[in-house]
Amino acid sequence: MQLYTFFRSGTSHRLRIALNLKNLKVEHIAVDLRTEAHLKLEYKAIHPQGFVPALKTPEHLLIQSPAILEWLEETYPNPALLPKNTFERAHVRAMAALVGCDIHPLNNRRVLEHLRKSLAASEEQVNDWCEKWIASGFDALESILKDSSNRGQFCFGNSPTLADVYLVPQVESARRFKVDMDRWPIIKSIDEHCLKLDAFHLAAPALQADA
Repeated sequence: MQLYTFFRSGTSHRLRIALNLKNLKVEHIAVDLRTEAHLKLEYKAIHPQGFVPALKTPEHLLIQSPAILEWLEETYPNPALLPKNTFERAHVRAMAALVGCDIHPLNNRRVLEHLRKSLAASEEQVNDWCEKWIASGFDALESILKDSSNRGQFCFGNSPTLADVYLVPQVESARRFKVDMDRWPIIKSIDEHCLKLDAFHLAAPALQADA
């Protein structure tokens, strides 16, 4: 399999973590967003939106990280990243969606570039924008985790789930935008625990070949 990725992309980061957790070896193909390689016709032939990641298998080409993650879970079910109980699965998916749908899109590169180029926002304003939406989402997630009887060392129980796969890249992004993580001690503790595992540590942006 081939993973089209960019080291700093939060969605690519998710896929790297999940692939590591599933013990799957893939070839990493860097798509440099800094040089707008994602907007070139060659890459748009792979992903019409010009987004990363994309995962190419011998038979298929998969796009959109939530769809790819669900495909990985269904195709390579062990180790499982979702609980067996349907309500518990919904709980884990809800935490993942809180990050993937309500935090990450608002501090995605194309949104920030629009703020900078079209609305003439300063870097201070861009950082304030990112902090606002990260804080709003993390406040809610911290509350969910605090009230959850199923929380362990991870977002759910004592083994990684999709919720952790989504959370850790978002914490990495928060730190890049200088958001003080001390405000969310549970989230901070889960992130620290995750990063003790090679699957999370080796997926970090700074350790990628294109960093």
